Amino acid sequence: MWEIVVQIFPYAVAYTIPLLMTALGALYCERSGVINIGLDGFMIVGSFAGALTITKLQESMGAGSSLAIWIGLLVAIIVGMLFSLLHAFASINLNADQTISGTAINMMAGALTVFLARTITGSGRIRITNGFYQMDIPVLSQIPILGDLLFKKTYITTWVSLAILVLSSFLIYKTRFGLRLRSCGEHPQAADAAGINVYRMRYIGVLLSGGLSSFAGAVILVTFSGEFNGSVAGLGFLALAGLIFGQWKPLGILAATAFFGFATTVANVSQVIPELGSIPLVVLKVFPYVATLLALVLFSKSSRAPKAEGEPFDSGKR
Repeated sequence: MWEIVVQIFPYAVAYTIPLLMTALGALYCERSGVINIGLDGFMIVGSFAGALTITKLQESMGAGSSLAIWIGLLVAIIVGMLFSLLHAFASINLNADQTISGTAINMMAGALTVFLARTITGSGRIRITNGFYQMDIPVLSQIPILGDLLFKKTYITTWVSLAILVLSSFLIYKTRFGLRLRSCGEHPQAADAAGINVYRMRYIGVLLSGGLSSFAGAVILVTFSGEFNGSVAGLGFLALAGLIFGQWKPLGILAATAFFGFATTVANVSQVIPELGSIPLVVLKVFPYVATLLALVLFSKSSRAPKAEGEPFDSGKR
């Protein structure tokens, strides 16, 4: 049994990381007071921008160039932030319904990126030549138990993402920026009276959400996918569930997305695990989603969403 756990664990972690980054991006956005259900769209945009950049750079820099991959990830973040300006402008400046705006982002992203892919490359799919490879971390991989689980067959993007998680936790709870961001999502009128530019803080929240979600989409591309196809299989919505299940807290989000990641991975590999062969595949497939619904129902009364989440802000209103 231990051997099965060791085999599954690296793939579960790889699947968890994009969920974690997307949910973390949504955390910034919703802590500022803006609902963001356009996460799926931002992930698709990031996957497209990363795939197009990496393929073009690998043609000129060589298929084995890791620099091309890092540049692709950076471009994905920038493009995602620019694309998120649509949601920010509609939600913050025009006071549009934020749920409808996010839905429009999802619809627009899939159609637009596939159209651009076909126009630029002649195909709705873009496959990169090489992505990141799994590696063992020297010394640490020799640690009993933890070495097998955490430091073998790991991607470098996993550790970059965990560093972003630690940094985000510090920024949100230990800095002036984090206090201002949270105040805009809890009591925007009071924050405005205290001299905080609520519009700017909400723009920053949406931009960070777009950047991190697009980064997550590109991470999928350069780790276990290797191809842009205009879809991320609804991972953005699963990340949103992780945000709610994690109670809008970084460590809670880590636990929730890890649960989703592991449950989904077990479902994906269940057919090659004899111990799980007796359980119907459909049960394993729907388990993480059913568990999410049950958890949301059970803990709905204790849910601590930002009080002003989804509420338009008017600086002239007191």
